[in-house]
Amino acid sequence: MFSIQHSLENEHVRLNPLTVNDFDALYKLASDKKVWEQHPNKDRWQRAVFKTFFDGAMQSKGAFKIMDKRTGRVAGSTRFYDYNEQDNSIHIGYTFFGTSYWGTGLNAAVKRLMLDYVFQFVDRVHFQVGATNYRSQIAVNRLGAIKTGEQEVAYIGEQPKLNFLYELKKEDWHSRTSI
Repeated sequence: MFSIQHSLENEHVRLNPLTVNDFDALYKLASDKKVWEQHPNKDRWQRAVFKTFFDGAMQSKGAFKIMDKRTGRVAGSTRFYDYNEQDNSIHIGYTFFGTSYWGTGLNAAVKRLMLDYVFQFVDRVHFQVGATNYRSQIAVNRLGAIKTGEQEVAYIGEQPKLNFLYELKKEDWHSRTSI
């Protein structure tokens, strides 16, 4: 099996494996209510709720701290999760950025980095996006992912919420990025 949590880097970002020492820097970004306004779990700006989210990220063993190489500052977090060997697929998600990074292209740089890496090992990547998280739906569509369904998803310590399911196939990603 490949590693879903080792440092990844391109010209824009560096993804470092998440450590317990990253909590304060990430909570500083996550404590802004605006970060979660379209998210199904709108109360993650609260320290105790974010702590549950962060603990889940640590347990996933696929989570990263996103570093903006231009400024050297923490920009957010993302992760690989739910690797399925039989289906030869994995999920990317639980991504959030501080609001100062919205609209800067950093999310696209992160996703390109993750997809280029993971498509060396899997055939499909899945995304679960909150039904009211329009910014993330647009971002996933821009990657070329196709909506495949809807499902109630429960995160650790939270109530189930409606999510849209998307899939991106390796051959579709490679055909888009070879242009």
